[in-house]
Amino acid sequence: MLARMAGRTAAWLAGMGALLFGVAETWDWPGAWAFLGLMGVLSLGVGAWLARHDPELLAERLSPLWQPGQQRWDKMLLAAVALLVVAWLAAMALDAGRWHLSHMPGWLQIVGATGPVASVWLSCLVFRANRFAAPVVKLQASRGHAVATGGPYAVVRHPMYAGALFFFAGLPLLLGSWWGLAFVPALMAVLALRAVLEERLLILELPGYAAYAGKVRYRLVPGVW
Repeated sequence: MLARMAGRTAAWLAGMGALLFGVAETWDWPGAWAFLGLMGVLSLGVGAWLARHDPELLAERLSPLWQPGQQRWDKMLLAAVALLVVAWLAAMALDAGRWHLSHMPGWLQIVGATGPVASVWLSCLVFRANRFAAPVVKLQASRGHAVATGGPYAVVRHPMYAGALFFFAGLPLLLGSWWGLAFVPALMAVLALRAVLEERLLILELPGYAAYAGKVRYRLVPGVW
């Protein structure tokens, strides 16, 4: 499984790098190299930790993004997110890599690097608290799917989505693109829609989720929503 995880990570990084440097038409883009290196280290580190502590969850996380039993609307949303992310990365590559339109202070790029780190850290907390944290929306009856209420789930109902907000905000800063920030509201909107639709399913079909949702008030941001 470790080999599969490493291969998946390498393929993902290669695809991201091809898109970023291909659109930028240059290899001289320190922010992009920093992003790829950072995500490579974080992804491999989390994967190795999961392989040791919860190999079943790692196998679930490595499963395809389109699966039997997955909600049709989730497949459509994931496809929309994939297209939006490709457009987002391409826009930042044009802005910061090819045309150099944005002028981002170096210190702010360093601050931006904390966004992906915070996102991955929250993901680790989610994995510790919820062994059913699949990448797709589906009920996992065969694995004894139950409601997660501990760890970050005691604060917000969708802590992994909350972590994604740090990634969305931090990556444009790290890459040095003000353009990238313009995409953040659209990315957040798709994430929020998925959270709402996922909850509708869980309230109807996962015992105990309605009571949990009544106890933990906020979905993504404490005190806001």
